[in-house]
Amino acid sequence: MPVQPSPALRALIDDRYGDLAARCRAAGIPLHDDAGVAERIRNTLLASDFAFDVWCHQPELLAPGLQRLRAGGDASTRIAALKLPDDEAACMETLRRFRHAEALRLVFRDVNDLDELPETLSATSVLYEALLSAALGWSERWMAARYGQARDGDGAVQRLVVVGFGKLGGSELNFSSDIDLVLAYPHGGESDGARTLDNSEYFVRLGRQLVRLLHEPTMDGICARVDLRLRPFGNAGRLALSFAAMEQYYQNEGRDWERYAWIKARPVAGDRQAGKQLQELLRPFIYRKYLDYTAFAGLREMKALIDAEVARKDLADNLKLGPGGIREIEFIVQLTQLIRGGREPSMRVRGLLPALTACEARGHIGASRARMLREAYLFLRRLENRVQMLRDAQTHDIPDDALSRERIALGLGHPDWDTLNATLAHHRAHVSEEFAAVLMPQGGRAAKVPAADNVLWQRACDESLEAGTLEASGFVPGAELADALLKLPQASPVRAMSARSRERLDRLMPQLFGVARESAAPVACMLRLCRLVQAVARRSAYLALLEEQPLARKRLARLFGDSAFLAERVIMQPLLLDDVLDPRIDQLPLKRADISAEITRVLGTLDEREAEAELERINEFKASTAFRLGLAFNDGRADAVATARRLAALAESVVATVTSLAERELAVQHGRLPGEGSGFAVLGYGSLGGEELGFASDLDLVFVYDGRRAQAMSDGARPLEGARWYQRLAQRVMNWLTVLTRGGRMYEVDTRLRPDGSKGLLVSSLDGFVAYQRGRAWTWEHQALLRARPVAGDRALTAQLAEVRREILAVPRDPVAVLAEVSSMRQRWRAERDRSDAAQFDLKQGHGGLLDIEFALQGLVLAHAQRPGLLEITANASVIGACHDAGLVNANQAAVLGAAHAELLHRALRCTMDLRSRIAPRDEALATLCASVREVTAALGFSFDE
Repeated sequence: MPVQPSPALRALIDDRYGDLAARCRAAGIPLHDDAGVAERIRNTLLASDFAFDVWCHQPELLAPGLQRLRAGGDASTRIAALKLPDDEAACMETLRRFRHAEALRLVFRDVNDLDELPETLSATSVLYEALLSAALGWSERWMAARYGQARDGDGAVQRLVVVGFGKLGGSELNFSSDIDLVLAYPHGGESDGARTLDNSEYFVRLGRQLVRLLHEPTMDGICARVDLRLRPFGNAGRLALSFAAMEQYYQNEGRDWERYAWIKARPVAGDRQAGKQLQELLRPFIYRKYLDYTAFAGLREMKALIDAEVARKDLADNLKLGPGGIREIEFIVQLTQLIRGGREPSMRVRGLLPALTACEARGHIGASRARMLREAYLFLRRLENRVQMLRDAQTHDIPDDALSRERIALGLGHPDWDTLNATLAHHRAHVSEEFAAVLMPQGGRAAKVPAADNVLWQRACDESLEAGTLEASGFVPGAELADALLKLPQASPVRAMSARSRERLDRLMPQLFGVARESAAPVACMLRLCRLVQAVARRSAYLALLEEQPLARKRLARLFGDSAFLAERVIMQPLLLDDVLDPRIDQLPLKRADISAEITRVLGTLDEREAEAELERINEFKASTAFRLGLAFNDGRADAVATARRLAALAESVVATVTSLAERELAVQHGRLPGEGSGFAVLGYGSLGGEELGFASDLDLVFVYDGRRAQAMSDGARPLEGARWYQRLAQRVMNWLTVLTRGGRMYEVDTRLRPDGSKGLLVSSLDGFVAYQRGRAWTWEHQALLRARPVAGDRALTAQLAEVRREILAVPRDPVAVLAEVSSMRQRWRAERDRSDAAQFDLKQGHGGLLDIEFALQGLVLAHAQRPGLLEITANASVIGACHDAGLVNANQAAVLGAAHAELLHRALRCTMDLRSRIAPRDEALATLCASVREVTAALGFSFDE
């Protein structure tokens, strides 16, 4: 043993070891007393009275080498050879002796460090599953002999489904835990025996027999403590219900604590395949479609009941239920699962440690928090298991006597009880602190709200609120807000709220007054919050988020006061509320490959691959990512150039995903065309091609196909000629990108830059595209082609497109003629589109604005396209550097253009944030900036100002 026991403990172990040796001699069983065997037996005797009792009754388990105790494999590999007698009493004896032998094996392996804790818990779960299966098989044979087999209305055999809950369901069962079960069967009907029984009665009797075999005490004790109180209606409910009755109960009667319970539930015996169907049937009850912050209320109610029981029974030191105990760790993880499991199937895992790992992997629980919780959980569960192994007692309380405490401490490698207790206190303190933070007592009902704000909302509800009252409270001017607040309680969504949701709203609204008052624009902020409340009035989960999360309220109010654009996005798509407080905000997928991988993962979370649902989820992902980019820009964590580039990467990934989805669906309907790949590509023009997308930009797209397949026929049941196949594909891509979903449209799409503009075909062959660009395209169309790049489709075709683009643009041109033509086009555009006046400046079209920079860069590249590096990039910020590298602008000119481009783009995006057009008030800094751009473009030979 690693540490020396006290004389009393040493005497106890010596006496018991001697007793076992004597019993082995009396039974003729050789006991090898070599150091290794003796030490392991003594370790086991130190840790467990239960092990000593089993050895006393079954000394054959001390056979040479303790082969069974040291053998690998779990109980399921040995119970198959177990023959259960037909006699009920003999069957019960056989099951109990098997359980004792297997439980002894678990103790022996655990205390001698042959298994890690997760292995011990898993093996314990497997043992009880094996016992359940064996007992159920015996009970089914017993029932069949009397009543035949249960069948449904069509004559199909029906079997009992045994669903394990709690730690059995999570494959993490305690050594002496009870097993929480719910019994069900698929369909009604009756048995086919000489004495028929209705299925409802048949499975109740079968369940009683199963429980009797395991739970009834005999001279050998019990086999398993069975708890059926988790079934619908608890002890008052029927022992077994049909799937239809189960679904009806959980839809109409299911409570929050039952949702928590079902997180770990899984079929553990009987018809496991039908059990999986039951789980799928009940999944909408367990995991809600949207992020579900109502789970906080259920957690608080459960915790309050537990705390009352702890106080009533003096369980403060209880390892499971006491402060900082195992149940608090489980609640922290299960809360995250319930909130997000409907949206993220990766959260729907059983077992605390796998669930904690999933939460950490998705960033919902930080690495340091996860490590602390994992270490505390492992410590507490190991200690709990040793407490139960001591006397095979279903207890979570540490023994009071000093000898038992010494045995537990030494068995766990601690020199004494005080040292172990100090470690225990350390872990429990950390868990308590973490759990208190999760419950957030400053939120919800416990939040402290100024009385005056309660009065404001009360007056709005009784229609006595006046503008002057609001103005005195800090909302100036108050007339419009007073009108909005008076209308809110009368709005139909608010009037239709349940009593519980209305209580939540009445607590929330005064809290919103406080956070809105602290924002940059209190009135505008509160007006937007009123619209949001009305939009989510029928979705209690969103009200719960705002009530439960004080930080979310504050950040939301700050956002609603700062940015009209982002506020409108949240009002239109309340799902974005989660992004307001997501701790992973700095972990955005920013590269195209990362975004594409995340879209693939998001689509993989769908239970069914169906185009409408996929488009909905793509749109939600696009909105969420764009919103987070807006938050990052609004908070100053990302500059304008990086933001525009990331928005373009997002759009590119969305277009590529929608294109793949459209190809898949078209192939289902009409088959595929011959040849490798699809032969279809999408070119991004304008701000998408130039990687300079705004938050509200449309997408300029051109569709191209492999003309060699134009006459070929697709191979589906309803074949199409190639040209028509590609036409339908292009139409589908465009329609799906612009379709109106619950979250609005993904993008507006403009295809007028295709050959021959709006008069031309929606999709062009590659040969036709090349012929047009070489023979009929205007200079401005080649300017547009400079910003074009393939963004989706067949890799081979996109590579060809990139090559022909270079060839078309690299044709030698007269620099003087190019600069003159570009200048003329710029003057024409400004005359038609510049909205500048004496007080305001058009950031895009004005003199020295964004388009002056863009046209100058395009003119330089077109005039000198044969120089290396100029045609490989499309983004303006990068083209400036390429022009400097090619000697077309000097260092000072490049610096002026780069700084001006970044500042003008920043101001343009800020206009979008404020829901303004890209027209800014004139100021001295802006005037200086634009003047410097005009000087540079004039020095480069452009005449943009005439």
